[in-house]
Amino acid sequence: MEEQRQQETGRITGLFQDEAAPFAICGAKKIDAQGVLNHTWLVSDGHSIVATGTMKPDFEAACRRLGINDSHVVDASESIMTPGYVDIHAHGAWGKSFDDGSEGIRTARAGHLVHGTTRQVLSLITNPIDEICGNLRTVHDEMATRPDILGAHLEGPFLSPSRKGAHDPNCLIDPTPDHVEELLHAANGCLRQITIAPELPHGLDAIRRFAAAGVVPAVGHCDADYSMAKKGFDAGAGIMTHMFNAMNGLHHRNPGPIPAAVEDPRVIIELINDGFHVQNPMVKLGFGFAPHRIAFVTDAMAATDCPDGHYLLGALDVNVEHGHARLASNGAIAGSTLLLEKAVSRAVLELGIRPVDAVEAATLTPAKAFGFDRRNDVTGSPLGLLAPGYAADILLINPETWTVRHVWCDGHAVQ
Repeated sequence: MEEQRQQETGRITGLFQDEAAPFAICGAKKIDAQGVLNHTWLVSDGHSIVATGTMKPDFEAACRRLGINDSHVVDASESIMTPGYVDIHAHGAWGKSFDDGSEGIRTARAGHLVHGTTRQVLSLITNPIDEICGNLRTVHDEMATRPDILGAHLEGPFLSPSRKGAHDPNCLIDPTPDHVEELLHAANGCLRQITIAPELPHGLDAIRRFAAAGVVPAVGHCDADYSMAKKGFDAGAGIMTHMFNAMNGLHHRNPGPIPAAVEDPRVIIELINDGFHVQNPMVKLGFGFAPHRIAFVTDAMAATDCPDGHYLLGALDVNVEHGHARLASNGAIAGSTLLLEKAVSRAVLELGIRPVDAVEAATLTPAKAFGFDRRNDVTGSPLGLLAPGYAADILLINPETWTVRHVWCDGHAVQ
């Protein structure tokens, strides 16, 4: 298995070195945030989507314009066709973490990409700040040759000690201006998101500084009450890190940070839909809190798509049993082994969430968190819809199981 995954990682890494050829897909059931459309076709120039429709003459004309012959036409055979999934909070897969250097990034990305996560923000765990800076530099370098890497997310080191979860308490620090500048300098433009407990002494000031630098701060791993969370969002935080987890819960006389995020239309709200971090009744309740603003995330660690056993989260020992990751030291939940493929399928098949809404939560909504739903300097073409001008990030999905059959990323056929 290890050798096979190394070969797959090498193959996928090599895909992005060459230009993708124009291609077409026909006979699909299109599902994206704009709705459902049967008998849909799509034509790509090898980078973005050029045209979509349902009429055969229009399809044939679009193929002729791009010189696409039958050998480059994929018959979807009534598979579901969705945009590629976008995960804005994940730490690893296939036995590797995004903190494990270039090799770790390439392996973990391959593990998510083959399951339909075409774009990913790479989450880095709490470590000594010089090590975090080194990891940011590595992400920056990998982005130069990988269109599927959107940048980095720092989940730490500016977290509440009382809500640290599986983060190393010895590495938690206050976000002073010097620390903020050190991280921004190391990232050199690759930092997309940073989780901050706003109640820390320099928390609100740090949120303002990161937001001014074009980073999206996230409220999470915090002991903030409603008022403090609201101050965090007003200071510039645009995301809530994995709602319900590592924060004060809902209470009728002490509402906590969740209502502050729900009532603020500027905030994208992360949700881990694995039935473990958040059990099904609360997933359904939370999903309905803020329509079009819930983003499915995985918080996936190195054990994702791997057997149960012993793994590392940063320098901390983790035991995975029945797919659930916990710290060996105290039993705290240590990330997940979730894939967005599974998050979407269980939303539709187990929770009864409308397919359009489930797909939106894994595509357009996470893209909106960073403005990637519009033309931008990072991805070029916008992400999140199957429409002309959008990136050729496309999935064909089994309509019965909602498992991914075929993947295209930036026009490259992954599988």
